[in-house]
Amino acid sequence: MSIMNSEIYSALIDAGASEEKAKAAAVSVIDYEKDINEVKLDLKVIKWGIGLIILR
Repeated sequence: MSIMNSEIYSALIDAGASEEKAKAAAVSVIDYEKDINEVKLDLKVIKWGIGLIILR
């Protein structure tokens, strides 16, 4: 089951988008946020690794 950003969904419906398109856009925003959070986590690990290398 997909998670959807209800605020974006409501805003798109109010703006006149169809329900299908509004739902797809709201779900894709959540997927995008998940991807960005994964990249941020990986970047933190890389920063720690570089910090440890510099301290040696």
